[in-house]
Formats: sequence, structure tokens, C-alpha cells
Amino acid sequence: MSIAVDSPAALTEAIGRTAVGDWFAIDQDRIQAFADTTEDWQWIHLDSGRAASGPFGTTIAHGYLTLSLLPRLTQGLLSVDGAAMVVNYGLDKVRFLQPVTVDSRVRAVTEVASAEPTPQGYRVGLRTTVELEGSERPALVAETVALFVPQV
Repeated sequence: MSIAVDSPAALTEAIGRTAVGDWFAIDQDRIQAFADTTEDWQWIHLDSGRAASGPFGTTIAHGYLTLSLLPRLTQGLLSVDGAAMVVNYGLDKVRFLQPVTVDSRVRAVTEVASAEPTPQGYRVGLRTTVELEGSERPALVAETVALFVPQV
């Protein structure tokens, strides 16, 4: 289920609406690639032998890996006709609530929290929870801000 509006101005009518994404697997290859890209090679992410006797019983994804997947996890959840582009405006709050163990599946639940007109377009606050399959507690909660620029 996605949220669809017919213009950036209509985003104000979407406040409070929620959309749920598809499940997405986090495998060791993705964790390794993120470690190599960020040069964060901590053992808890990469050394399966050592991690097996660690606090989570296996390797875990970097918190920032989970955060960096928000564009992928939320893809298609909010559709705005008449937008020339959408610009990442920033983050207001991020909380890593639980680790994502290797081979777990996650998905995004996104709510339109706010929508304000600006001279450039509509600044939209999104509250996204990254759910962890089989867990009551989410992996991540983030309040992001995007700028929806209307077509001219």
C-alpha cells in the first residue's frame, strides 16, 4: 500500500497517512560491501566466528547501513504527481533501537508527519520505522525531511 497525491500541494492532505514497504534481506555480502565502502571493519560486522560468541550470536549490519537503505526501503511508498524532483533535506532524529542480524529481513513503514509550503516547494517530514521481521521492536526509527519541488 502506497500513498499517492496529485500534486506537491496535496501533500498537506496526506499528513497522517502511512505506507508499508516490502521485506528486504540483509546478507553478509551487503554488510561486507558497506564495511569496505565506509572502512568500518569492526569484528561484530565481519568476523562470523568471533561474532558467534558475541552478544548477538552472529554478525550484525552497521546501524548506518540500515539507515542508508531508507531510500531503497521507502522506494515507491510516496508518489507525488507534478513534482519535478525530490531533494533529501536532512534528518531531524534517528534512533537505532535493535541490531539487524545477518540474513534478517527488514521493511519500512512510513508516515507523512508534516508538509509545509516553502519558496522552493513543499518541505515534508516523514517518520519511518524500519521493522525487523519476527520482532516486536523495530531496528530503526528516523524522522527525515524531503523537499518536493513542483514542476513549472
